[in-house]
Order: sequence, then structure tokens, then C-alpha cells
Amino acid sequence: MTPGTEPAQDRPEPLLVLDVVGLTPQLLAHMPHLRALADSGSSAPLETVLPAVTCAAQSTFLTGEPPSGHGIVGNGWYFRELGEVLLWRQHNGLVGGEKLWDAARARHPGYTVANVCWWYAMGADTDWTVTPRPVYYADGRKEPDCYTRPPALHDELTDRLGTFPLFHFWGPGADLVSSRWIVDATRHLLRTRHPDLALCYVPHLDYDLQRYGPDDPRAHQAAAELDAVLGPLLDQAREEGRTVVALSEYGITRVRRPVHLNRALREAGLVEVHTQDGMEYLDPMTSRAFAVADHQLAHVYVRRPEDLEAARAVLAELPGVDEVLDERGKKAHGLDHPRSGELVAVAEPDAWFTYYYWRDDADAPDFARLVEIHRKPGYDPAELFMDPHDPYVRLRAATALARKKAGMRYRMAVVPLDASPVRGSHGRLPARTDEGPVLICSRPGSFTGDTFAATDVKELLLHLALGDPS
Repeated sequence: MTPGTEPAQDRPEPLLVLDVVGLTPQLLAHMPHLRALADSGSSAPLETVLPAVTCAAQSTFLTGEPPSGHGIVGNGWYFRELGEVLLWRQHNGLVGGEKLWDAARARHPGYTVANVCWWYAMGADTDWTVTPRPVYYADGRKEPDCYTRPPALHDELTDRLGTFPLFHFWGPGADLVSSRWIVDATRHLLRTRHPDLALCYVPHLDYDLQRYGPDDPRAHQAAAELDAVLGPLLDQAREEGRTVVALSEYGITRVRRPVHLNRALREAGLVEVHTQDGMEYLDPMTSRAFAVADHQLAHVYVRRPEDLEAARAVLAELPGVDEVLDERGKKAHGLDHPRSGELVAVAEPDAWFTYYYWRDDADAPDFARLVEIHRKPGYDPAELFMDPHDPYVRLRAATALARKKAGMRYRMAVVPLDASPVRGSHGRLPARTDEGPVLICSRPGSFTGDTFAATDVKELLLHLALGDPS
């Protein structure tokens, strides 16, 4: 699919780009504001990238490159030079390729950009930046906050909207509150800064769709709630004469099976752990092979070439694994980058991958029961739940909250070690377009064809803003 052919413009067309996480053609039936935008403008299924996860897809939208080009092979990976698995890093320097705003400024010097919560925001050469960033106190406490650029914007937004609601952005308390704050921050920047391009990330659909599955009434209710919050932003954009683009990185599909790759690799003698204070920790530097689980995809790092076949055999025989990509398979999917694992496992449609590597829950590290996205060597959707098997979980959460309010150290150890409640996941390429991501534009005739490639989004946005290059 290619953009239309409107004439070049002397002044940029102001744009609002909404990343509505988890939006699919099916969910539009519950979202009248976005549905109306699609009906009056342009819409198409969006061909996403592998892995279909936030950091990889957003980086493709903003650079026009697949993961093999921009280097963001997932929401995290094994940093071989550090010997550590790190997820959810925030610095834009990790993203290769020419960014959308650099391409726009090359054609229109002075082009201005506001980024509200799209990932890899820190260090990006945008004019206004807002991104979640907790306060990490020296005594171990983690408190809600955000990072802004310029720095004065922090107090301006906090005074107007309150502290960024971090514990509503992820964890058992994740809900509409965080998306409403982000939308309100975007509206404020549109009103007061008038950026040529505003990027706005709204995560609300991620939560109940993973908790309950995309076909659950609670997921449909979440879609309706988010649409109501987006309504005033869409109205404001229309009043300002902004072209609106709404897209999603992936669609969430129903799952029923967690698959424990690292436990299988450990049984085969490929994963190593070390023990401290009775807790087991993954030892990636000495493991012969281990997996960095990321929803329905996992990068599998194999230290020695002679262990490749053994690791592949373990994964290929494991129920819930659909395919194991080698170098040829990675290249075919645009994942042939040095940050990728030597092998890449892709889950079957109804399965997803845990990061668990311990055999007995009594040996799990203490962070396994916490919302601890930076210490776990893989993604953990169980962080969206409170442990249903702990009858005192809410009492212990209340006690921890009381300690927090008193300024004392606390541990919110409420996350279950049972992954079975998770009902929605993503990461593999969708089997059907109605389960995949979607692209919507308020301008009719903005693109033609049956589908639109994620790698073409950057050029589409440049075209909408600046027209065809002369």
C-alpha cells in the first residue's frame, strides 16, 4: 500500500498520532469515536513486525526499518557485553536508523515534535517529552513520577494533572487512570505548545485483554471506556485542524497455555543458576542456552555453536512452541540482528512464554512476587494480578501501602507464581487480519490497498505532514 498523491505543502500539516495499544478491527465495534474516525477517513489492517511487541513495533513506525535495521529486537534482550538481560530500557540511543523527526526537519527546518509516552523517549531529539520514570530512592523505595523535557514541564503537568499515576500504568492496579492522565497531558501540550507532530501512547487495552482475553465482556468494556476518554482529544484535534492517525502495534489474542522454556532448557542441562540466601538466580553468563521470554516470542541465546542443535531439539519438542527460527528464519522475518538470540522461539497461537527458570516456587527469587520489570529476565504478565492462591494477599498489600505512606521501606509481594490466569497475549504474527493491528487516518484517501506495512508508517506520516518531496 502506498500513500496518496496530494501536492506538496508550504507549511506542515499538524498531526496527532495515537498509539492505541491492542486496537483491532474487532474492537472498533465497541469504540464509536474511533469507529467514526475510520468510517469518515481511511482505515486498513496493519502488517506488524515480528516480534509484535511495543518497543519493536514503535521503533519500526518511527524509523521505517524492521528490527534488523533499528536493532530493537523486542522489549528487551541479553546485553552480551554486560552479561545481563535488560528489559524496558528508555534511552533513544538504542534505536538505530533515521527517526521520523529528523527526516521531517531535513525537509522542513524547525519542525516540532511532542512525545507523550511513546517508548525510548529519553534522549530523543524531540521538543517536548513526557515518559514514565519512577523516583528510585536510596533506601530502595520506588515512587511514581515521570521524566519531562524541558525539565520545567514536569512541575507544570504535575500541578495541573497530579503526579504521573505509575501504579495505574502497570501492575495489579493498572487501569484507565494512567491513560486518562496521558490523554490530558497530550491535550495540554496541543493547547499550549502547538507541536507540528504529537505522539500519544495510550495503554489501557493492554490490561484487561491480557487478564481476561479479547473476547471477554470486561475487555469490551475497557475498549468502550478508553474510547470515551479519547473523545475529547479527538474533538480538540478536529477543532485545531489536525490530521489524526490512530494505529496499534499488535492485536491481543486468547491464550490458555503458559510454556516454560527455561525450565525445559534447565532439565536438559543448558540453563545454569546460582543461589543466594536460598533464592535461585538465572546465570546467563555461564548458561549454555537460555531464553529471554517476551510474550509469544523468545530470544534464545546459545553460548557455544556446538550446543545449538541440543537447544533447538529441546525447544522444537516442547508443547506450545510453533517454530524455532535459525539464522535463515530470522533473516526471513527481519530479525537478523546481533542483539537477537542465536535461535528465536515462536509460540503456538494459544500459548505464550514465561521467564520462569526455577523448579520449585520455594526457590524463586523475591523479585518474582513483585512488580519488577527491570530485574526479571523476561516479561511477566502475571504482574497484572494479585495472587489468587494467597488468602491474605490484600491484607499484605494494605500493610505494605501503610508502610509506604509512613515513609518506610515496603515490599508489595503480591504477584502470583502461577501463570495460568493469563488469558491474552501477543508477539507472533496474527493469523487473521481482524485479530491484528489496524491503521486509521482522519483524512480520506490517505492510502489505498488491502493492508498497510508497518515499515511504511514513517513515510505515510511524512507525506501527511509535508506532502510529497519536491
